[in-house]
Amino acid sequence: MESQQAHRVVVLALTGLLPFELGIPHRIFGRAKDPAGRPLYEILTCGLAPGPVRTDADFAIHVEHGPELLATADTVVVPASYELGPVHEEGRLTDELAAALAHIRPGTRLVSICTGGYVLAAAGFLDGRPATTHWASAEHFQRLFPAVRVDPDVLYTDDGDVLTSAGVAAGVDLCLHIVRRDHGTAVANEVARRTVVPPHREGGQAQFIARPMPEPQLATTTAARAWVLDRLHEPLRLTDLARQEAMSVRTFTRRFREESGVSPGQWIVGRRVERARQLLEQTELPMEQVARDSGFGTAQSLRKHVQAALGVSPTAYRRTFRPAAATEPAGNLPSPDGPSVDARPVH
Repeated sequence: MESQQAHRVVVLALTGLLPFELGIPHRIFGRAKDPAGRPLYEILTCGLAPGPVRTDADFAIHVEHGPELLATADTVVVPASYELGPVHEEGRLTDELAAALAHIRPGTRLVSICTGGYVLAAAGFLDGRPATTHWASAEHFQRLFPAVRVDPDVLYTDDGDVLTSAGVAAGVDLCLHIVRRDHGTAVANEVARRTVVPPHREGGQAQFIARPMPEPQLATTTAARAWVLDRLHEPLRLTDLARQEAMSVRTFTRRFREESGVSPGQWIVGRRVERARQLLEQTELPMEQVARDSGFGTAQSLRKHVQAALGVSPTAYRRTFRPAAATEPAGNLPSPDGPSVDARPVH
């Protein structure tokens, strides 16, 4: 997307909407700026008709635009609603909602937050695609829409032009993910800093369903994670992480999963990928140096992990965010893969 023309995001406000979810796109996309301080997104809201829209709170919102605005969108966001009627009960659109969605142009990016996914599914946009919703609705969602590949555990899914998120704060994560995908880590991190939220939670991270939180008096793994972030470029052993918290490896691994939803190894790889993204976007270092500085060791290992996490090679990713960067010289072709976490693997 070009910074000269802001990407238009249209948010569809439906009766019974949740004000928090409605505000997420405005808050996240509205904070994204180019280096000259120009907005990268234009965010507008529409309803099934102009006028007041009832929320699940003790107030309504006034929407100036009707559904015709959807025809102008580059991205359409459908936030959660508690009054979806036949959409939620029978998996079918009302005539009014179907007519509204018919305004959406082919190729428009579609995004749902929480139970907004029911709308996309009822319209057939999620057939054969991965999707998620709030964990409490996931089983019902799958029964109602068997053609959808529902993953009840993740924070969000990204299938290119269709993205879905779990409930509430996962909508923040998804919108930050979209900003990062569109404009890179630096822009997304600045939005997160201004919004005072974590800059990145992986989409595959668990929703923490029915997982007991550690008792307040028990030690956490916070110190170990901070220790790791200062040493991503070094070999890391599970025993060293456990030592930071004075725990056994078994206790540390269990506690780490309870707190983060992923294993220590998965978490470290995620942080290393994030570090690699920053280096690819902000420097012209050779791939071998990027691999070493981010902790992957070799260009081949870097390529494997970046491809798995982002769906593109490091070179393609750099070309997207640093189009003027020189093509990787032949001397930096990948060497045989080496372990990114050595000695005792961090699983």
